Amino acid sequence: MLTTRFGIEVELTGMTRKQAAKTAAAFLGGRVESSGDYYDTQKVIAPDGRIWKFMSDGSIRTQKKENGRIVAAGREYSVELVDIETLQELIRRLRKAGSFANTSCGIHIHIDGADHTPRSIRNFINITASKNDLFYKALQIEPDRMRFCKKMDAALVEKMNRRKPKTMAAIESIWYEGYSESRSTHYHNSRYHFLNLHSFFNGNGAIELRGFNSELHAGKIRSYIVLALALNHQALTQKCASSKKPQVENEKFAMRTYLNRIGLIGDEFKNCREHLCKHLDGNAAWRFRAA
Repeated sequence: MLTTRFGIEVELTGMTRKQAAKTAAAFLGGRVESSGDYYDTQKVIAPDGRIWKFMSDGSIRTQKKENGRIVAAGREYSVELVDIETLQELIRRLRKAGSFANTSCGIHIHIDGADHTPRSIRNFINITASKNDLFYKALQIEPDRMRFCKKMDAALVEKMNRRKPKTMAAIESIWYEGYSESRSTHYHNSRYHFLNLHSFFNGNGAIELRGFNSELHAGKIRSYIVLALALNHQALTQKCASSKKPQVENEKFAMRTYLNRIGLIGDEFKNCREHLCKHLDGNAAWRFRAA
């Protein structure tokens, strides 16, 4: 599951896009180029040819630190770090240089959708719907961000399972039902869900998971990436998936056993399990109190 190609957007503020790009360039040994586009994108060209982008995002509430206090700042402090694979040390450098994430900032993970079939896309929809409540509590999604990462639409899920579409075109048609805007609109309203398939159907062929608060904690960001890749792998490999929400008597136990089942098992993923179970109630070791 860890070999799938992915990209990640990390939203932050506290420093300008140019300052963030310079910090990244110093760490990577690259050079900075300004694109001069609408998003004022600052590109860092690394020696290996990889391009790391720092661009504006209108949903971020811009702030900066001034004399030890956090105060409002201009739009140049809206920073979104886009499409990277090796990021933990860079995240630490950006935090040390003054960046921080507030409640308006999020993390979006994009997964290569090339291997998906109609069956696996339906699986992904049902997996997300069945685990929505557990994920939202585990990830502590900020109220400021809920309108940008809504839970799976119950009507959409019901139509998918009743009609059982067998082609991508049929799934795409159901996905856009009820929206009056053109499917080709970049900021289409269907995209603002935990699971976004608008980018898959009318973007770059990537499946986007949007339900993560932004962090400058490298370990937590790793846990989000691993969870996204594991969910993708489950959707691809499972024969079928139900949208029914399981009865959960012990949230922490339910999450731990689920994470183990989808591949986050052993010492390699111990920290991931800890981060993803931290905010849940119950006991991770025993399902029932009597035990």
